[in-house]
Amino acid sequence: MMNNAYQSLLKHLANCSDSHEIERLLQALLTDKEQQDIANRIRIFDLLNQGITQREISDQLGVGIATVSRGAKVMQNHDVNSLLSTHRGNG
Repeated sequence: MMNNAYQSLLKHLANCSDSHEIERLLQALLTDKEQQDIANRIRIFDLLNQGITQREISDQLGVGIATVSRGAKVMQNHDVNSLLSTHRGNG
């Protein structure tokens, strides 16, 4: 997935000076549903870290259990906690 278009996206995101610029860029790039899907993925990570069950997360966010399971699998395959915790509170 690391093609030139993706690298360009990363460069544009990195050039944003604060969360408001990132928000404006994401609003221009993504549909409302895509924005919500990304936000839900982050929320799934947060809730899993709090020890909330996958079923409870599914009910709380109004997403399918498969969506939550995919988020849990991503957490197992990547060091998501360190990626997110180092960037919390910025912007």
